[in-house]
Amino acid sequence: MGFLVVVFGVVFAVHYYLYRRLIRSTTLPGRARRALTGGLIVLLGLLLVALVGSRVSSSWVVHVLAWPGFIWVAVMFYLTLICLVLEIPRLILNRRFKGDPVKEAPPPKVVPATVGSTFGPKKIEIEVEDVVEPPERPDRRLFINRAAAVAAGIGAGTIVGFGLKSGLGAPVIEKVRISLPGFAGGMRVALVSDIHLGPLTGIGHTERIVELINTLKADFVAIVGDLVDGPVSELGPLAAPLQHIRPQTYFVTGNHEYYLADGPEPWIDLLGGYGIKTLVNERVTIQGQHGNLTLAGVNDVTGDTVRHGPDLELALHGRPEGVPTILLAHQPVIGLEAAKAGVDLQLSGHTHGGQMVPFDRIVPLQQPVVRGLGKIGDMPIYVTRGAGFWGPPVRVGAPPEITLIELT
Repeated sequence: MGFLVVVFGVVFAVHYYLYRRLIRSTTLPGRARRALTGGLIVLLGLLLVALVGSRVSSSWVVHVLAWPGFIWVAVMFYLTLICLVLEIPRLILNRRFKGDPVKEAPPPKVVPATVGSTFGPKKIEIEVEDVVEPPERPDRRLFINRAAAVAAGIGAGTIVGFGLKSGLGAPVIEKVRISLPGFAGGMRVALVSDIHLGPLTGIGHTERIVELINTLKADFVAIVGDLVDGPVSELGPLAAPLQHIRPQTYFVTGNHEYYLADGPEPWIDLLGGYGIKTLVNERVTIQGQHGNLTLAGVNDVTGDTVRHGPDLELALHGRPEGVPTILLAHQPVIGLEAAKAGVDLQLSGHTHGGQMVPFDRIVPLQQPVVRGLGKIGDMPIYVTRGAGFWGPPVRVGAPPEITLIELT
């Protein structure tokens, strides 16, 4: 409850900041300001529908409204970021141009003149004032604030536009070679994570991922968590294409599987019917032409909330000596224990590679590796950016990914 209060507090504070920066400081009191303020309030409402309504209601109306709500989340984030960056130059310019000083009128000129009278011409002096145009005093503050608002709007719109194209587009195929000690090689693994089947994805999202996996001709497939964002009763049809994955496929749970009221079990049962085996703190032996592998999988750490968390000791118990061990774990942080337990390679997801920069700079506060091939101690770990998205259908600097790992 406290976390939600903080989140909503931040959301309202950000919208108030955007109101002050983009509306109040760029418009004069009147119809335009009222209209823009009303529009911002509507966007706030759509955001709340996206964050809350899409989780508590399966209504198609809510799902339709969630689309602009989630897109506004991304636009709002980059608008705020750009406005904050522009604060210093805006303040400097506003202090420099507080207004043009009023120029003093020049002293009147005295010119001689001759006038006629009954007594003859007479010379007199007449004061003539130069006609001085009123000094131009454009409201530079208003101009600077409007220019900053336009720059922020164009910047945020451009970033989110490209991010939408990336987030809704096909995953890229990343290829990597990883050497395992004591393994002769010649085995290929297709790694995918964070598919996030949900109301914003549609069945085409699943079909495209399955098609790409099948083109890789891997020896086996590993799906390392966060497959879904809803219950089987609503999203089951979206998962149907998974039954057409040709290589043997293994799955481990992610944190989103534990956010469901019924937990991950209904999904585990559905995947089992498709021939996809869920490794629930257990291991299997993968037989290859040039040697065998031990493939172990653990539940996500979020499972601890329902006494269904990871048990690395159980998953590795009884593994044969001299056979390389690969661990499937949704969150990279499990690697801190796995490296000490003698695991030879860990495959993970969860981070989305940051999904939208600069979040990739924040993820390391929680996870030891954000994306790609890294090391925890002496253990190599590969963290995929994931094939889907969570929240805004936007990816900036972290395109969706399916990985082909060649074990050598």
